[in-house]
Amino acid sequence: MKAKFCGLLFRLFVILGLALLLEPSSIAASVNTRTLTNRKSAPVSETQHAKRRMRTLAKSRVPRTAVARRHRRSYERFHTSSFAADLTDGDITNGEDPVVRQAAVEALGNMNGTVVAIEPTSGRILAMVNQKLALSSGAQPCSTIKLSVALAGLSEGLIDKETEIRLGRRTRVNLTYALAHSNNPYFEAVGRKLGFEKVSYYAHQFGLGELAGYDIGGEQAGIYPEEEISSKLGGVGKMCSFGEGISMTPLQLGALVAAMSNGGTLYYLQHPTTPEAVTDFQPRVKRHLDIADVMQEMSDGLAGAVQYGTARSLHLNFNEEEILGKTGTCSRAGTRYGWFASYSNTAIGRIVTVVFLQGGRPTFGPKAAEIAGRMYRNLYDHNFFLAKTAGTTSNPDLEKVSTPVPAQP
Repeated sequence: MKAKFCGLLFRLFVILGLALLLEPSSIAASVNTRTLTNRKSAPVSETQHAKRRMRTLAKSRVPRTAVARRHRRSYERFHTSSFAADLTDGDITNGEDPVVRQAAVEALGNMNGTVVAIEPTSGRILAMVNQKLALSSGAQPCSTIKLSVALAGLSEGLIDKETEIRLGRRTRVNLTYALAHSNNPYFEAVGRKLGFEKVSYYAHQFGLGELAGYDIGGEQAGIYPEEEISSKLGGVGKMCSFGEGISMTPLQLGALVAAMSNGGTLYYLQHPTTPEAVTDFQPRVKRHLDIADVMQEMSDGLAGAVQYGTARSLHLNFNEEEILGKTGTCSRAGTRYGWFASYSNTAIGRIVTVVFLQGGRPTFGPKAAEIAGRMYRNLYDHNFFLAKTAGTTSNPDLEKVSTPVPAQP
């Protein structure tokens, strides 16, 4: 009996071995099914595993060059230097305020740019550093064009400082925020609502596309298009957010900001070149702009730009007086532009400052604001913002200021 039992057991092992050799997958599947069934978590299907595996294999087979190409960032190439020497060569300075000029020269340093300082109550140019650039054909105004667009929108009653414009599903922006942070979509929307005809009308009223100065040798008028730029370039929206298609000079921007500062009188800018010209100086009015009321709607945004917005780098050097201003940054044909136009909001020592830079990557609007801050610091340290005794100025040769006289060049 024992031998018979051993023979049966041997045959049983042989049968089991053959079964394992012939159908391993079915047995393994049976084991996996029992194991997964006993687990508390839900089983993961073979299809899900296959999809994950295929995705992993697909990623591993992508050439490294293709991955690098997909993640490579494109950088704009600039061909103009942000720095220059001998910026003041050829400048005519005999009729300028020496304190203001020295402050501007020191603030600009060796940056490739120009600084224009204007007395907003008369249109007199107190200093013009690097006059070759200041009197050139101008450049794209970048975001400083937003000043003209904001004034137009306010004048037309289209917006006020609290009017919000929807820019997305959850984004609404008002004028104060848009000016302080230089929000492009906001001004594109305002420009499209105004339309090219109204945008162009107000721009010309504010002095764009015409000479800003009175009998200033070598000055050019810049360019303002006679019709809306192509839709491929962004149309009126890009004209109102980036100044696309427009060429503006530092003098034109300075004259506009001076009018904003003084309540609406757009003066011809004058640049005395001799002590005699200073003595005989007579302000000349180009036109009066009805912007005194709307400026109250803009002042919070312009102050916000300096306090917490795009021009806050001004505070690296100057905090003592309130400064209102607007930056601008853009590039064209391998040259980057940086603008900052501002005025001091004080009862005395009123001055408008325009900083315009051109160059490469170090050039942009906040850098121009930083330079303006250095200039205001220099002026403050020379008591420019202190009350002066009767009959005195920072330059004794610049005492005479007459009543404005309308004139045409």
